[in-house]
Amino acid sequence: MLAHTLKQDALETLQNLPDNADIEEIMYRLYVLENIRRGQQDAEQGKTTDADQLLRDIQTW
Repeated sequence: MLAHTLKQDALETLQNLPDNADIEEIMYRLYVLENIRRGQQDAEQGKTTDADQLLRDIQTW
């Protein structure tokens, strides 16, 4: 799999939006893209919580 730069990913995201997308939609899509990227980095670095632990944490709220 080829590694994309953040700029390439952002451009691809923008190109896939409809021509009438407003600035809020553009900002939201870039926000989602950034959060996905951060999540992938965290997963690669082992900074994750397994599902069982997450469920235990939620029960204490």
